[in-house]
Amino acid sequence: MKISVCGKGGCGKSTIVTLLARELAARGEEVLIVDADESNYGLHRHLGMEKPEDFMEYVGGKAGFLQSRGADPQAFLNQYFKGPWTLSDIPEKYRTEKDGIKLMCSGKIQAVGEGCACPFHSVLKAFVAHLQLADHQVAILDMEAGIEHFGRGIDSEMDLLFMVLDPSYESIQLAKKIAVMAAAIGKPVYYLLNRVDAAAQQVLIDAVPDEDKVACVIPVNPVLLAEGLSGSALTMRIPEIGRVADLITG
Repeated sequence: MKISVCGKGGCGKSTIVTLLARELAARGEEVLIVDADESNYGLHRHLGMEKPEDFMEYVGGKAGFLQSRGADPQAFLNQYFKGPWTLSDIPEKYRTEKDGIKLMCSGKIQAVGEGCACPFHSVLKAFVAHLQLADHQVAILDMEAGIEHFGRGIDSEMDLLFMVLDPSYESIQLAKKIAVMAAAIGKPVYYLLNRVDAAAQQVLIDAVPDEDKVACVIPVNPVLLAEGLSGSALTMRIPEIGRVADLITG
């Protein structure tokens, strides 16, 4: 199964991706995480891993892609993605692995004036479109904040979408937009309410487009907050994430 985890900036996507991957791996699933957020530099630390080389380098790097793609970027990418890919086909330099979880990184913005992140996601879309998963294999994409990944068409390659909401007006409005976009491409979307206290819980539940699609409500957790601030590896298991894993392994 291919899963997109999306939401506004700072809502806790990477924390939830890490906890979900650990839960699935503990259940015997083989998990691939793709760090698809060009401005997030901490996911590998949450996983207790070294950051792999950016997958963008597989096609010659960002500069090479921009210089060589010509008028037909798809034809350029077809040179590298000619048939199905499996998890074992990912070159070792572009993945790190620990405790049953593999990590890839699509690419990161490194310098002022280098241009947008579009090349990273063109390559990522080609990879995901060709990725073939076996039973008990799950790919989780930690998307960049907002909805640009919908515009790039990456979510069209997904089987399931998870949207993370924190207690904010921006999250509520984004949930409505993502519901419309997911419906347009025929993809199911579930809502994961994060860092929620008693005062905010019912407000968020009432605000999401479909209350039946609230997959979990994760309360404010001081331990998780402290680990997130320090950049420590996140190793705890929480029952709310277990219920999300149930949706996947079902």
